[in-house]
Amino acid sequence: MPSETEQSTLAPSGEPDGARIDERDQEEGDDIALPAHVAGSGTLDRLVDTARDYARAAASDNTLKAYAKDWAHFTRWCRMKGMEALPPSPEMIGLYLADLASGSGPFPSQSASRPLSVSTIDRRLSGLAWNYAQRGLSLDRKNRHIATVLAGIKRKRARPPVQKEAILAEDIRAMVATLPYDLRGMRDRAILLLGYAGGLRRSEIVSLDVHKDDTPDSGGWVEIFEKGALLTLNAKTGWREVEIGRGTSEQTCPVHALEQWLHFAKIDFGPVFVGTSRDGKRVTETRLNDKHVARLIKRTVLDAGIRSDLPEKDRLALFSGHSLRAGLASSAEVDERYVQKQLGHASAEMTRRYQRRRDRFRVNLTKAAGL
Repeated sequence: MPSETEQSTLAPSGEPDGARIDERDQEEGDDIALPAHVAGSGTLDRLVDTARDYARAAASDNTLKAYAKDWAHFTRWCRMKGMEALPPSPEMIGLYLADLASGSGPFPSQSASRPLSVSTIDRRLSGLAWNYAQRGLSLDRKNRHIATVLAGIKRKRARPPVQKEAILAEDIRAMVATLPYDLRGMRDRAILLLGYAGGLRRSEIVSLDVHKDDTPDSGGWVEIFEKGALLTLNAKTGWREVEIGRGTSEQTCPVHALEQWLHFAKIDFGPVFVGTSRDGKRVTETRLNDKHVARLIKRTVLDAGIRSDLPEKDRLALFSGHSLRAGLASSAEVDERYVQKQLGHASAEMTRRYQRRRDRFRVNLTKAAGL
């Protein structure tokens, strides 16, 4: 998701100028349709709608929202520069990337904006390529007008990735200890412990159902056994199973916390994690949003006094949903391949990016070389 907050002026309608994609763009983006030589019918029209639904499911909602914002920003930039967004022009896109990197403020009504990071610029380019593809057009990212500009931006402005702080074992214990024992506290305790032990993304946590196919928006389901819980997830990288064993203490056992929440909340169908009333005594039927996980982590980090050596603003910036995944990768003293499988990574190198303060200098090549 975009990490920079974009400023925008308001159009007469009250909507951000550029957020409104004109009807022509919408029609061109609606590329799932019957062939021109085929007459429509009720059955075929329903199949077209079904195909469109499957096409939309090819990417997550968050990704689609980000790509829509990318396209809105780009088309607005084109209008302000007196150019057309269609068809794709590598020369124009090269100029757009340079403008994003310069932070010069692309719109006359704005003051100079902060230059975007290399990763955000790269993501914007992916968003444009996706949007062009939906309109039946191809954007060649290897074209020299795009590739050389992007390579120059990376060479001049690339920085090591800013990683979120890992939540370690002692941290997660302190965090869950701050939670009350009402329904809301039980739910949040299960979220933190399950997310930590499973190395789950926040979207994976809230998308769980009690059973397979309970709801149309399910992202997986839970099975509880004597030795632990098995999560079957339709994750970012495809379907995978996550095994979560029982802990040594009921106070910090993720499976016990999940069982307690489901039992006292009387949840036996549908979403596992739902909202509660303000007093924390009643549950609703509404599935939690993944933003709840991020807010929960930040709140309990503060309440537990983690990294109290830093100002509150800096502490909040250090931790996010990914802190749970990084915490598991950094704390689990097992063979790396098991951590890789739990996180659903395709390569060990990706898993190592999640490890903080683990295995440094374990292999000392200086001594091994005889020095």
